[in-house]
Amino acid sequence: MRELHAPLHPSGAPRAAQRAAQAGTIIAFDFGEQRIGAAVGDLSIGIAHPLTTILAADKKTRYAAIAGLIDEWRPALLVVGLPLHMDGTEHEVSRLARKFARELGGRFELPVELVDERLSSDAAEMSLAEAGVAGHKRKPVIDQVAALHILQAYFDECARRIHMAQSQQ
Repeated sequence: MRELHAPLHPSGAPRAAQRAAQAGTIIAFDFGEQRIGAAVGDLSIGIAHPLTTILAADKKTRYAAIAGLIDEWRPALLVVGLPLHMDGTEHEVSRLARKFARELGGRFELPVELVDERLSSDAAEMSLAEAGVAGHKRKPVIDQVAALHILQAYFDECARRIHMAQSQQ
């Protein structure tokens, strides 16, 4: 499991991202103890899309749902949002998200990258408000839209790193 600040491939993208670019699909997760948002995208085009919200507090149901997504989308890489305090320090949910990321990598034998998810829920709320989604209709989709923002942040950082590496050549 790597954090977004992972060692870079010579092209400037994280090594796992290089594999994902060749295979295509990346699934991102916004981890929560009751709900997990999922988003999907392809690094070659750099656009994330909300996928689903997994409503499961127990591990068996949670991982069965995730297995279904992995079987359907066949990702080359998984991304997990890492919740942090605004000052960058970790808290209890950070520890749980790291554990979730390790379990994903172990169960599904896929590379996993952690991405700072500060303000992803706020960004999701704003996106839904701008789209005209009423407050009571946001709860069922807020986590998958937060996952979209996590994945889009990953894509944007990969693109930035590639651009930086190319400009230094």
